[in-house]
Amino acid sequence: SEQVARFLGTGRFIVWMTVVIIIWVVWNTMAPSAMRFDPFPFIFLTLVLSLQASYAAPLILLAQNRQDDRDRINLEQDRKQNERSIADTEYLTREIASLRMGLGEVATRDWIRSELQDLVRELDKQRSV
Repeated sequence: SEQVARFLGTGRFIVWMTVVIIIWVVWNTMAPSAMRFDPFPFIFLTLVLSLQASYAAPLILLAQNRQDDRDRINLEQDRKQNERSIADTEYLTREIASLRMGLGEVATRDWIRSELQDLVRELDKQRSV
């Protein structure tokens, strides 16, 4: 049904329908009277087009309903993926915060350098005394 609905929505279908209707009308107006099968006002053409429309509409609705079902499933999967992404982001945020707190307790190069310089000064003072 989806393939039929997809075909009904193409330009190729419209072109084919237009060609068939033009041939139908030309044949039934220009052909010899004995060969005409649907003279003006083209009642049989109207019946055929009505029949085609009566099948096309439910097929299109069926295809739309199936697409809605697929969209609903995709939406649910997207929602779950978003929840996992949010949980991962929150976890990483907590980890970064704990790393920052841990780095606050780690001695930096500048601090070690200043401590060593202070120790060297104290040693120099003690030597000179």
